[in-house]
Amino acid sequence: MADDAAEQDGLWLSHEQLHEWKSLMAMLMTVPASLDAQLKQDAGLNLFEYHILVELSGAPERSRVLSELATQTRGSLSRLSHAVSRLEAAGWVERRSCGGAGRRTEAILTAAGWRKLQQAAPGHVREARRLVIDALTAGQLENLGEAARCIVAVVNPEVGATLADSEAPCAEAS
Repeated sequence: MADDAAEQDGLWLSHEQLHEWKSLMAMLMTVPASLDAQLKQDAGLNLFEYHILVELSGAPERSRVLSELATQTRGSLSRLSHAVSRLEAAGWVERRSCGGAGRRTEAILTAAGWRKLQQAAPGHVREARRLVIDALTAGQLENLGEAARCIVAVVNPEVGATLADSEAPCAEAS
């Protein structure tokens, strides 16, 4: 019986850990919703669609294979395909088959999509600054980024590798 109780003690969060966990969950639920609302109101885009345009804008020739784009935007291929269809209908993205092994499709940012991103970005950056950047000291922002990279590396090592910072070690995952 004593062993069961000791085992259970390791399962539950301490009061301090629970406090930090609740704070993290509140941030994860409120920040993306606020960013999404701002983009919808000001630009007619949702946060995921905006990130698709951002990823394409930074890619060589403003194009990326859909499977790579799904990884970069942290979405499933199905979710990405639906979003790309909406962006395509608006004239901001085009799809085309690309050569190579297997059936591969890439998304290309159109000139209209580039203009849409340029129009949407200032409001989005203002909101990101208001909600996160300006709410923290430089040290807090650095610590937040470091913690986020460690968590992402555990959740999705492939995505974590794209964010890796060799100078900021993370705790060993158990």
